[in-house]
Amino acid sequence: MAGAAAASNAEVGETLSTAADSTAAFFDVDNTVMQGASIFHFARGMHRREFFTTKDIVKAAWDQAYFRIIGIEDPEAVANARESALSFIAGHRVEELASLGEAIFDEAMAHRIWPGTKALVQEHIDRGQRVWLVTAAPVEIARIIAHRLGLTGALGTVAEHIDGVYTGRLVGELLHGSAKAEAVRALAAQEGLDLSRCSAYSDSFNDLPMLSLVGDPCAVNADGRLLEHARSLGWRVYDYRTGRNAARLGLFGAAMAGAVVGSVAAGVALRRKMR
Repeated sequence: MAGAAAASNAEVGETLSTAADSTAAFFDVDNTVMQGASIFHFARGMHRREFFTTKDIVKAAWDQAYFRIIGIEDPEAVANARESALSFIAGHRVEELASLGEAIFDEAMAHRIWPGTKALVQEHIDRGQRVWLVTAAPVEIARIIAHRLGLTGALGTVAEHIDGVYTGRLVGELLHGSAKAEAVRALAAQEGLDLSRCSAYSDSFNDLPMLSLVGDPCAVNADGRLLEHARSLGWRVYDYRTGRNAARLGLFGAAMAGAVVGSVAAGVALRRKMR
């Protein structure tokens, strides 16, 4: 249901929607296009505007920090963090969140776009190819990022809304793992794309179903399992981080901004335990 919902809610950009070429590129967002988790940056922006409490943002910060410290994406932890973040929008109007998202992108997301990935995106655009974002983040956030980068459109998790007001529930499940592959497959059928001639980019082994769909899969800022898999199959590999440990620590610091000292201490203790 998540893949079908994402494909049915996809918006096709006017610039490339009439392109005759049947090729396209699909980009994951978090840590592939953007440093860190887009939903967390959005949640922080909402917190600054007093949409929810400090307790809520501390929990979201901890979930994000845990993911970055360990360096492995735990689907259950990601699901909990993102579903919690989606619940924050319950009762708000769709147009309100769209306007808010534009402002939050400018203040908290624009400078986090990886320049190297942005250059890869531009290569596809220069070839006249369609470029889509495919993310577990809410589709409204994904659309804003896609629009600002001049992309064709975005596939993301669909939040239910009735009469223009969010209910705090999802349509289907999170667009994660195999659901991303289903969404891409449905979009390809809808847009007449030849997946064997398409490219896909991600940092996470969890996106292997989507990467395996296309003829040109690429690993960007990859986690350990994806990096090993990509190298074994001769996939293209890119890493735009200055260093794995430095990147993790930097993201940890950003994620924990505004969190209580106790949470920081717990994070350090957890990292030592994992070592």
